[in-house]
Amino acid sequence: MKLVMMKVKFALVALVAAITLLAQPVVAQEAAPAAGDLEVVKASSLDELLDNVEQRRVVESKEHSARERRFAAEKANQAKMLQDAKEERRREQRRSDRLETTFEENEIRIGDLQEQLDKRLGSLRELFGVLQQVAGDTRGLFEGSLISSQYPNRGEFLGDLAKKMGTSSQLASIDEMESLWFELQREMTESGKVSRYPGTITRLSGDKDNTDIVRVGSFALLGDGEYLQWNVDTQTITEIARQPAGRHTSTAEELQTAQPSEIVEFSVDPTRGSLLALLIQAATLTERVGSPTSGFTDGQGGPIGAIIIWFGIVTVIIAIWRGIALFTTKRQVNAQRETATASRDNPLGRVLSVYEENKDVDVETLELKMGEAILGETPDLTKWISFIQVISVVAPLAGLLGTVIGMIETFQAITLFGTGDPKTMAGGISTALMTTVLGITVAIPTTLLHQFVQGLSKDVLHTIEEQSAGLIAEHAEKAGSPIGS
Repeated sequence: MKLVMMKVKFALVALVAAITLLAQPVVAQEAAPAAGDLEVVKASSLDELLDNVEQRRVVESKEHSARERRFAAEKANQAKMLQDAKEERRREQRRSDRLETTFEENEIRIGDLQEQLDKRLGSLRELFGVLQQVAGDTRGLFEGSLISSQYPNRGEFLGDLAKKMGTSSQLASIDEMESLWFELQREMTESGKVSRYPGTITRLSGDKDNTDIVRVGSFALLGDGEYLQWNVDTQTITEIARQPAGRHTSTAEELQTAQPSEIVEFSVDPTRGSLLALLIQAATLTERVGSPTSGFTDGQGGPIGAIIIWFGIVTVIIAIWRGIALFTTKRQVNAQRETATASRDNPLGRVLSVYEENKDVDVETLELKMGEAILGETPDLTKWISFIQVISVVAPLAGLLGTVIGMIETFQAITLFGTGDPKTMAGGISTALMTTVLGITVAIPTTLLHQFVQGLSKDVLHTIEEQSAGLIAEHAEKAGSPIGS
């Protein structure tokens, strides 16, 4: 009924539109009708308009019938799809019920089987638990042990065993338990041996060298006469950044070249590398004092320390030079004492030459001339000795100055950063201590050298004065008058 009413309304609308067009004709551009739109046809009379409306009514009736058929077909198809979906839902519901029943049955079965497993294991459950724990702990022990450098890949077996024991469906076999016992026993046995075997050293540059490795139990690794370290992360033998002090390295070289039955001294680190790591971090003599190429300014003593060292070096050179010169002069003077002929190549000979030239003068004049000659020789015999003495006194004072400067730097660091981090105070403390050490180190040898050189100088002067006094006394006896009269 509704469809008929729609058709009537549509016809009336078309009739009104046609009458309007006839009443007010306009010129319009022809345009192609769009798909699904009504075709607009111009009519020149009412009869023609009526025919057009009738034709259009027939066409629309056919289109509406086609739409009704399509709708009915689609409605039937959708009803079928709905029926299929409901059927599929019922099938899945039945399948879900079956799976839920199966799941509950499996849970009951698992519980029964677990109870049977617990009854059969009995006391073995505790054994397997301990076995799992030991396998896990031993793996970490083996990976960090130096013995793994000779027997690698031991941790993989233990890791697999621990993982296997962690599951409730697998148990360790007798062979696996015996293998674990064997590895533990071998670790204890090898920790008491000194072994030599071929190995590969990874250098700091990344290069790899194949050489003989000497392992001292589980305490030290040696190669090419040097200490090595075991890298736990990469499981490789690597070169350490710096070797320890010379006495430790020398024992490593002796052990590297020793025969199997030979007994040699060796420095062992009982902490398995911790003490060695701290030992190589200690500053060397070059780091403490400084290198000559930088003028010793890069040492811990700083500029004050460099000044003390250079003064010490210069003073020692001067002392050695003066000691050699005075020792040579002393030998010449002693040789001059054994001969009556005066030689001007030594101080005593030159003083004797003055006596030879003034034999005819009186005693007082001869005494004055001899004293003048001795005074003339004294500066050459005593030169630079006072400088050595000054340096022996100034060196500890300079060290004290460095100590004060270092303590000032330390207190400044404390003021700025507090006392939480000792490293912030290390620089000032190092300067304070090293300058004191350098000052005392320079003062001790320069003081000894000063005494030695001064002793040689006084010995020569004493010999000259003794010989001069003897000649004056001899001359006074010959003149028959007392000395000084």
